[in-house]
Amino acid sequence: MNQILEQLKQPLKITDVDFRVQSINTGGYATILAYKDARVDMNRLDSVCGEKWQKDYKVIEGNLYCGVAIKIEDEWLWRWDVGTESFSDKQKGQASDAFKRACFNWGIGRELYNYPVIQVKLYPNEFTLNDYQGKKSAKQTYELKLKEWVWIVDVDNDGCIKSLIGKDQNGSVRYSYPNGAPKQPQQPTNNNQPLHQPSQQKSNQQANGSQQQQEKPWLNITNKDKNFTDQWLNLLKAIRENRVRSIPQVKQHYRLSKDVETKLINDHKLLQS
Repeated sequence: MNQILEQLKQPLKITDVDFRVQSINTGGYATILAYKDARVDMNRLDSVCGEKWQKDYKVIEGNLYCGVAIKIEDEWLWRWDVGTESFSDKQKGQASDAFKRACFNWGIGRELYNYPVIQVKLYPNEFTLNDYQGKKSAKQTYELKLKEWVWIVDVDNDGCIKSLIGKDQNGSVRYSYPNGAPKQPQQPTNNNQPLHQPSQQKSNQQANGSQQQQEKPWLNITNKDKNFTDQWLNLLKAIRENRVRSIPQVKQHYRLSKDVETKLINDHKLLQS
């Protein structure tokens, strides 16, 4: 039993991890989500358990649950979890999500919960701003070729992420953990355009330290509609999973108002230093 569990919990290859844009704020910062698809779970179950696994579904109080069972000696052991609906395909998405969550309970890809909050400063041509009835929103363009990015991850035996690097299709480092994402990425240079003069490069480097802090997005708890922001929900998840323990960790990614900082200290017990 223990041997099977250890094999199921082995960290996924980075080529089995997919990345998608979860949200983009109006400042051009994209929050990127790391996830697995059902194919990865089935491949892991096949490789470890062979034919000695199965899945089943049941509806409980209107919610769809999936159970994944593994045969240990002569006994089937089940682990269940509930799925959430998909915007594109409600029933199929809910079934797939329930299956993937049940596989998380067996340890498959569980290290994904330990991934840092991935925020990337986009180039101006990688997103566009829309203004509808006075509300501004950001949307990615086809120039953001996230599927062509190369990711490098180092995971220890306990599933903790030691380092994570994301390089775009041009080989430029766009995200680096634990050092943090570049806050002012250089736009890819067109061969027909002149390079910056050395004096200008030096000046930009000297100003980079002060600019980085200014360019961090503010951490907002709610939006104009009084709904929780993706920023806030992602942070609460990281706090619950014990990936964020202090205010300085939050400030690596966000600028904090005094009220938000006080709330994090008092309500969520984050350390001040």
